[in-house]
Order: sequence, then structure tokens, then C-alpha cells
Amino acid sequence: MTPKVYVNGKFFDKPDAKISVYDHGLLYGDGVFEGIRIYEGKVFRLKEHVDRLFESARAIKLEIPLSRSQMMEAIQSTVNANNKKNGYIRPVVTRGAGTLGLDPRKTTDPQVIVIVDDITMYPAELYENGMEIATVATIRNHPAALNPRVKSLNYLNNILAKLEGIQAGCLECLMLNHKGEISECSGDNIFLVKHGILRTPSIDSGILEGITRNAVLELARDAGISAQELALTRHDVLTADECFLTGTAAEVIPVTKCDGRPIGAGKPGPITRQLREAFHKLVRQ
Repeated sequence: MTPKVYVNGKFFDKPDAKISVYDHGLLYGDGVFEGIRIYEGKVFRLKEHVDRLFESARAIKLEIPLSRSQMMEAIQSTVNANNKKNGYIRPVVTRGAGTLGLDPRKTTDPQVIVIVDDITMYPAELYENGMEIATVATIRNHPAALNPRVKSLNYLNNILAKLEGIQAGCLECLMLNHKGEISECSGDNIFLVKHGILRTPSIDSGILEGITRNAVLELARDAGISAQELALTRHDVLTADECFLTGTAAEVIPVTKCDGRPIGAGKPGPITRQLREAFHKLVRQ
């Protein structure tokens, strides 16, 4: 079955889904997006994702030509049109076509696009044995320049970090902020466990407030696991008892080595396994 793509209220076959080459989303990365999962035919935390999409748009003064409820309907209708039971959703809103200049006032017709497709996750063995990450030189965008809480189409910061991680032989990398504190990975949030306490960088550490991250914090509280959101350093990573990453695609994946050094016992720890199992149960309820 050829995937159906939603573009401004209409469905197009994947090869026919097109927008203008003058769109500022293409020319300047001027737009916002979300990544959402479908589990057993149900969209995971759709409202939270749509709320974040609208928050990102508001932060860059982009007017989405749909209401929140209409956006949710567009997403659900695209899932239905593709008859997708398990997969990935990518809603995108661009500034629209304009001139070759930067002036956003010269753009017209913001484009609303919804893509539903299969999801590519990390290799299965990494979920059982853990993965390695590497600290990279590319720091997270300074919040006073481009706030990392905006999930914009300009992902070059993340891509450059990803390239460094790949050069180091790792599928994911650890990014620091302008203060030298840990922030997040190129596409995932990071969690540490020390003496039974769950720790993760706070929102003002230069991170995207992940939907999966928030779900894991809720699961930890429900399980009676103490959780802290605070400033952390690379020292905290290297001396942690456990480490794992969270993300829409990654879900919950253990990290057992950072910069060539084992974390804790060098294998997935009990709290990591507990929260991973709890998350799997949550998304499949």
C-alpha cells in the first residue's frame, strides 16, 4: 500500500506529496514538527504532542491555520487513511512559500503536513545489553539564541552532533550545554540513576522537554522511585550506577558505556529495566 500523506486537508500518494521549493521551511528551516508513536492503532499522548507543536509555533510566531482539535483530527485521519497499527507520525508546519529573503512577512499559506510511516528503532540487542554513547564537541544551542525547547525544522545542531557520534563509532551522542553541563543526546533525553535516585537534566539545561521523558518521570513517581530534575555534569554520567535514554523512537534504552568507560556494572540496571517494562505496559494499555 502506497503511504498517504496529508497536505493542507487533502491526501496524496507519497510520490505526489509536494510543497513549493520556495517554502521557507525548506529554504531556512522555518517551521516546527513533532514525532509521535502509534501503538496497536492508538496514538500515544496525542494531546501532549499537539500542545507542544503549538507551543513551538507560538515561540517562533508561526500561526498554524488549524485549531488544536482540528490538528488532532488531521493526525488521526491520516493514521486511519494509512491503516497503520504500529508506527510513527510526523506532523509538520512550515512558514509557507515566500521570497528568497528572510522576511517572514513575505510568506503565504503555512503548510500543514502529516506523514504516517514505519518506525526505525535501535537494534534489538542494544535494548537487552545496552548501548554506548560518546560526548561530542558540538554543544546544544544556547537558549538565548535558539531555545532548544522549540522543536523546529532547523535540526542542524543535532545533526552535527550526530555526525560526531557516528565518527566515534556510536549510534547516539551526549551533548553539553554552554555551561558545560549535560543537556541531552542528539535525539533522546538522558536519565541517570545514583543510589536508587533517578536524575535527569532540568528544562533550563538546554533540553527539549520530551513527551517520553515526562511519561517516565510519571512512571517513576507512581513506582515510588525518587526523581530529580537538576543540573548534571559529565562526572555524574561517568560515576552513575545506571544510565538510559528516552525518546519517541528510542522508547527506553539502557546506556552501559560512555566515552569508552563502563557505567555502573556495565550492564542494564534494575531501575532501568523496571521503568522500561512499565513504559511498555503504559503504551500498550
